[in-house]
Amino acid sequence: MNVLYIHTHDSGKMISPYGYNIPTPSMMEFAKDSLMFNKAYCISPTCSPSRAALLTGMYPHQVGMLGLSQRGFEMDFSKHLVRFLKNENYHTVLSGIQHEASWYLEHELGAKIIGYDENITNDIKNYEQKDLVKWDMENAESVADWIKNYKSDKPFFMSYGMYATHREYPEKLVEGVNPNYVKVPSNIDDNENTRLDHCKYMTSANWADRCFGKVINQLKISGLYDKTLIIFTTDHGLANPFTKCNLYDSGTNVTLIIRNPHCNMKGKVTDSLVSHIDVFPTICDILGFEKPSYLEGKSFISLFEDEKNIINDYIFSEINFHTSYEPVRAIRNNRYKYIKYYDDYLKINQSNIDSSLTKTFYVENGLSNQRKYKEALYDLYYDPLEKNNLIDVEEYKEIIENLRLRLTNHLVETNDYILDGPIELKKQWKVNKRECIEASSKNKEDYISLGRSK
Repeated sequence: MNVLYIHTHDSGKMISPYGYNIPTPSMMEFAKDSLMFNKAYCISPTCSPSRAALLTGMYPHQVGMLGLSQRGFEMDFSKHLVRFLKNENYHTVLSGIQHEASWYLEHELGAKIIGYDENITNDIKNYEQKDLVKWDMENAESVADWIKNYKSDKPFFMSYGMYATHREYPEKLVEGVNPNYVKVPSNIDDNENTRLDHCKYMTSANWADRCFGKVINQLKISGLYDKTLIIFTTDHGLANPFTKCNLYDSGTNVTLIIRNPHCNMKGKVTDSLVSHIDVFPTICDILGFEKPSYLEGKSFISLFEDEKNIINDYIFSEINFHTSYEPVRAIRNNRYKYIKYYDDYLKINQSNIDSSLTKTFYVENGLSNQRKYKEALYDLYYDPLEKNNLIDVEEYKEIIENLRLRLTNHLVETNDYILDGPIELKKQWKVNKRECIEASSKNKEDYISLGRSK
């Protein structure tokens, strides 16, 4: 069957199918006809490493994607899902954002590096950043036209990537969204600025929903809806403080909704613990292909028969670079999460937080005085916001030691060079100093390397 991979930027689970008051009716309609994953997690809550992990079935430290592609970080493209499906006689097509190769807005170059057969992305140069949701819509229209006119006997793999819900958000709020009547995400302060900021996110999400609906509707019109495996996800959590580029659930818990037309689990929700790294092996099983030996994830195809099946007892996540170096690793099961920082900089890496009204509020209210824990244990049943660190509580000692050991074994088994000390900086990487406040600072003194200027 065909494969359609639809993905947004920085959305977490903040859409209506997950119970949030977000104007995303097309996504809700799709969820009711698909299997929705409630406990799906990205591998790394920063754009390029997250996508590289999903599209290779490997951890970022294994495939080379330690940071953002537009900042000079590169992955092993021979392991990319596009290359794999091309070898299985799929016609591969890109429309919109990819974040694995070069600057993600340089779509022609990125498509060529990854190895897509066809790139139908529209010209981007007429748009300001806050208007790129309109570019998303142009690309959705191109996808719909392409689907309408596709006549080949070859199955296709289509990646349709949206800029939404990345910052900058659109300035003009969508009709019906009013800052006086919204609830901001539960891990940030509720005030006038954060409410307005969240309304802009809601507007961007509504644009994404309309684009999503246009593509899905065309599949139905063209008679391909029941011949296409549809995977809808995002890279990581919202671009807010304590979310994106954090290993809290707010940063790693993501939308994952899959319609497998050959199963009867439509409208079901699974609470089984799964990871983005499990998507590639699952695609192989659904399509009937032998899985490559390099895959690290576990197929969750059995969830399409019984949503209560257990896939993973433990999952892992990591951060290496976003704009600055911030080496972190975590292990999670259904109840507990253990997080460890692998350097001694325990202030907040402020450049790793996207500029916004919400960030400005926290900067003005002492963000520089906040500290991270070198190690942390959270009991997620009683502390879902991960505020109460239990690392020094005696009654949790056995749990802590078990998770420490399992994490260390994982790092050894996957050849994670974080065990050998700080990651050696390469001259082609663009990296901010840890003390830098703004990622896009024009002051050269705010960087330890200026390898890429994008």
